[in-house]
Parts: sequence; C-alpha cells; structure tokens
Amino acid sequence: MALTKEQKAEIIKKYQLHDRDTGSVEVQIAILTERIKYLTEHLKEHRKDIHTRYGLQKLVSKRKRLLKYLKREDYQKYQELIKALGIRGI
Repeated sequence: MALTKEQKAEIIKKYQLHDRDTGSVEVQIAILTERIKYLTEHLKEHRKDIHTRYGLQKLVSKRKRLLKYLKREDYQKYQELIKALGIRGI
C-alpha cells in the first residue's frame, strides 16, 4: 500500500502554505517524493515489475516538472524544499 490517509495528511500539514492548502506546488512535490520513495523500495524487491517501473518514471517526470516550475517562480522556496526533502545536493 502506498500512502495512508494519515501519512498524506501529515505531509500536507508539514508543507502547506496556509490551513486550507492541499494542492500547492510544495505539497504536491512532497507527496510525490513519498510515493517515489515507496515505489523505489518496492522495485528493489520486485525487479521485474515493469508496470510499477513505468508508473515510477511518470511520477519522477511530474515531480521534475513541478520542481522546474518552483525553481523558476520562487528560487528560495525551491532551495528550502529540496533541502527539507533531501532530493538533491545543492
């Protein structure tokens, strides 16, 4: 199972910009990152699961586009988010 409702709510609460925010770029990137981590672990055990690998590639592409957008719009938030999520080294 990927993310439970509780895990997703925790992530949203941590990265939301205001109390009703569930879809900002930061929240979307954080949720995608958790799903990517889960699928990466799944694929370490199930190497031949091609359908999951395809889904993982789609998620990584979507996160990459969102990160590119955030970097273009607000570089400071981009750096903070990258550091908080531990995605890349700056």
